[in-house]
Amino acid sequence: MINLTINGSEHQLEADVRTSLLDALRDHLAMTGTKKGCDHGQCGACTVLVNGRRINSCLTLAVMHEGDEITTIEGIGEPGNLDPMQESFLHHDGYQCGYCTPGQIVSATGMLGEVKDGWPSHVSETLDGEVDLSDAEISERMSGNLCRCAAYPNIVDAIRTASTKNRSGGPA
Repeated sequence: MINLTINGSEHQLEADVRTSLLDALRDHLAMTGTKKGCDHGQCGACTVLVNGRRINSCLTLAVMHEGDEITTIEGIGEPGNLDPMQESFLHHDGYQCGYCTPGQIVSATGMLGEVKDGWPSHVSETLDGEVDLSDAEISERMSGNLCRCAAYPNIVDAIRTASTKNRSGGPA
């Protein structure tokens, strides 16, 4: 038995110790918002937050995350009470087919948390201090999330807008 805390709720599942976190979410817990894209950690469709940090859930085993706080797209806003990032993606049309959108939103949420914590990226002008969320900065930080429909300019605009509308107490 594996005990996982997902979106603030405890879940028990019986799964092989080799079960990826992605497969545990989708196949054992019916949380299908997290998408299986490449299953090799190259596309970002399976991005979730573990203890506030972005990870590719296809590259980690579920059993490794007992005691961790896992956040999926289902834990970021809900119908009628969307997270500012979700609202911004809608407003800026930051999706086309929508397949990558959950991973993009979760990754962007985690990325804003990194910015808030002062983490520099490869294109940051300084290693300490505030980070300017320029197009280059956002693009670099989101480079692990692919969109085959090429909605990148709208995604960048959505992230920039959402960065100014953080919910109090939220991860961004």
